Amino acid sequence: MANYIMMMGTSSHVGKSILTTALCRILYRQGRRVVPFKAQNMALNSYVTRDGDEMGRAQVAQAEAAGLEPVADMNPVLLKPTGNSCSQVIIMGKPVGNMSAREYHKGYSLKAFGAVKDALARLDREYDTIVIEGAGSPAEINLKANDIVNMRVAKHLQAPVLLIADIDRGGALASLVGTLELLDEEERALVKGLVINKFRGDVTLLTPAIDFLEEKTGKPVLGVIPHIEQMGIDDEDSVSLQEKMAVPEDGDVKIAVIQTPKISNFTDFDALSHEQDVSLYYVKDSDGLGQPDVIMLPGSKNTTEDMLYLRKSGLADLILAHEAAGKPVIGICGGYQMLGELICDPEHTESENDEVEGLGLLGMKTVFAKEKLTSQVRGMCRDLPFMGQYISADDLRGYEIHMGHTEFTRAGDEHPFMITERRNAACESVEGTANGINVFGTYIHGVFDNDKFRRSVLNAVRISKGLEPLANTRNTAAEKQQAYEHLADVVEEALDMDKLFEIMGESCGNRQMADGQEAAQNVHQAGENV
Repeated sequence: MANYIMMMGTSSHVGKSILTTALCRILYRQGRRVVPFKAQNMALNSYVTRDGDEMGRAQVAQAEAAGLEPVADMNPVLLKPTGNSCSQVIIMGKPVGNMSAREYHKGYSLKAFGAVKDALARLDREYDTIVIEGAGSPAEINLKANDIVNMRVAKHLQAPVLLIADIDRGGALASLVGTLELLDEEERALVKGLVINKFRGDVTLLTPAIDFLEEKTGKPVLGVIPHIEQMGIDDEDSVSLQEKMAVPEDGDVKIAVIQTPKISNFTDFDALSHEQDVSLYYVKDSDGLGQPDVIMLPGSKNTTEDMLYLRKSGLADLILAHEAAGKPVIGICGGYQMLGELICDPEHTESENDEVEGLGLLGMKTVFAKEKLTSQVRGMCRDLPFMGQYISADDLRGYEIHMGHTEFTRAGDEHPFMITERRNAACESVEGTANGINVFGTYIHGVFDNDKFRRSVLNAVRISKGLEPLANTRNTAAEKQQAYEHLADVVEEALDMDKLFEIMGESCGNRQMADGQEAAQNVHQAGENV
């Protein structure tokens, strides 16, 4: 039976995911068999496992920090918003349908909790420590009755909880005290400690506040985590993009990523943003575009609606003018589909739109189907014509998440992207198109995580601007491991680890006691039934 620790927050975006990642790495390097877990994610930033299951990106980072291959048991329920208070519901990596918020929260969520308990039971048998992440706040009164990710999980496991507040946004003390006040007695008892996150400045100046918190709540403050700049770890959701919207003044290569309302898998561009010669920013409207060297269109959970948004916002006209000036435009997955001539949704898989005209920059037509393709892939890029250069990379790795089948309609276009392996089976599948000059797109998520390919694309842009190409000196995979190590170092130094281990050690005994009480209650009820 595993030990547990659960990370909850006073609100969204206080650092639960990052601190869960940190604990996974801290415990992993101490030799523990540690695994991350989050019962339910609501995010458009997803990943595909080796088995072809879809799960949230946050648990992928946490799994990497724990030295594990990501599996759906780490995130058994994933909600991907499609618009109009509706989400695609994914259970154990497989979509089960689209539901309105009311349908899900009032009828289905408690059924989904069965999958949550099953996943936890499997992890409990295999690992000695489970680090659990909550979602949002556990004190949302309108959601608590049907919530399956916060206190329902904690009570099911009798897991000790650390409550986290973000001091950088202000009001941290009030949010901690207020959250505890809104919990019921059993829930408050499960909160074993408080954590203040994202602190800037001299921590000794916070001593009076810590003393007040401990006296007011009766809960120990386990640590004050400093604000960490440029962690190099994937963000969980698009809330973080608000900090990346300023048009940069420097950078040899300026890249504008179009932030459509249903943007998904924006982590496709993280590796680009970490390049020394790149300034990458996100754009929501025509006023924010500026004068980029490259425009990139990301994936989308609702491609036709996002394409209509590009036209309504005026961004479509600016993208077309950018391309007409000979500047590059690149699309990934849904963004790749938008580069084509037509996007059709006859089954209304994503929206009520039968078909929508694309940007017409690539000769292709996409038709949506009800079945989603999710798989890890290996592939190659051969002689991609781009900005006067020819780019080749023989060992591309990434993954696919799409419901559209693309047909090519223009003889002059190139098809340099080939998937050679899907779900460990050999194949030959064309999954990308180029106009031969300055536009290309592909279905391969994570294509820019491939170091040689990424640098080759950037160098083609540099050469077109009259700049010297740069050598490929980065190892993205190694950098990510270094980022996990740095995060773990900072958090381990800031937290009272002795107190944390004491709290975790109590969790196993609490669970055994709860199991015994539950078994006794079941026996008693059985006797009454007889």
